[in-house]
Amino acid sequence: MIGNEPELEVAENYRRFAVSQARGRSPLYEELAHGVAEDHEVVALLEELPPEKRQPNLLLAAVRFLAGVQPDYPAFREVVLGRRGEVVATMLARRTQTNEHARCATLLPALAALEGPLALLEVGASAGLCLYPDRYGYHYRRADGEDVRLPGTPALTCDVRGPAPLPDEKPTVVWRAGIDLNPLDVADPDDLHWLACLVWPGRPERVERLEAAAAVAREDPPRIVRGDLVEELHALAEQAPREATLVVHHSAVLTYLPPDRRAAFARAVGELDAVWFANESASVLADLPQPPPSDLPAPPPGPVPFLLARDGHRPLAWVDAHGTWVQWLSG
Repeated sequence: MIGNEPELEVAENYRRFAVSQARGRSPLYEELAHGVAEDHEVVALLEELPPEKRQPNLLLAAVRFLAGVQPDYPAFREVVLGRRGEVVATMLARRTQTNEHARCATLLPALAALEGPLALLEVGASAGLCLYPDRYGYHYRRADGEDVRLPGTPALTCDVRGPAPLPDEKPTVVWRAGIDLNPLDVADPDDLHWLACLVWPGRPERVERLEAAAAVAREDPPRIVRGDLVEELHALAEQAPREATLVVHHSAVLTYLPPDRRAAFARAVGELDAVWFANESASVLADLPQPPPSDLPAPPPGPVPFLLARDGHRPLAWVDAHGTWVQWLSG
């Protein structure tokens, strides 16, 4: 899981993040997360925050937002404790809103299989960069060397593991909107800087793609409603054009909700005439009233992937949390 598990102690959350998320993806963040887990003073500082504000990605991004990338744990610790007031204020004011638009590459095959045109409604939309799957370009790389390319900017590269229903063309999107507790605006330099700080260090290509995706959003700004994803869902869905297939989707959002709110969201979206694509940790989807089957094929080795599921329970694919690969499970 990416994020915070409120039922776990702070130190255990950081250990799990280091092992299940950062390992094999960011040696620096693995080191920093292990450092926090063993540092009683930093753990005590985090324990003073609300449970939803203790998450590793939030602390890592807050330090980077204030002081840039720190080279090792001693330097990181010095910022956390030496500027604790600023660090805490940033963590309280900001949220983990990693608007990883590359996830559109793993969502696109599912979208393209629907009868169009489409109306997209994303919950936990951040700045709305995952509302433009029809605008981006794609390069799907198969193991057998048979690639699929679709035009657009920025170009998103995704490795395909095994058979997958790759589209020949992108779907037509006629309406797009989102819900977020704290919508971000890519025209705001501070918001764009925060999004860049949520990109893990050592991945300059992701920052370049972020800037290109932000340019797409600035040309055609999405409508993002400020509010709770359960309370605002039906009213916003009512505004979608009737002639379009309504698609409600989200990625790494339910992980930040307690189980009762996950269930409330599942009930709310189930009341809509909509297709629902959830892109979350399998352990999160297991908490839903109608979870995916327990006998799923094992995910590939490496950092814990997301499970892309239709209507919250029909598994479609194991996918990389950052959209770099997809392993399809359903034809």
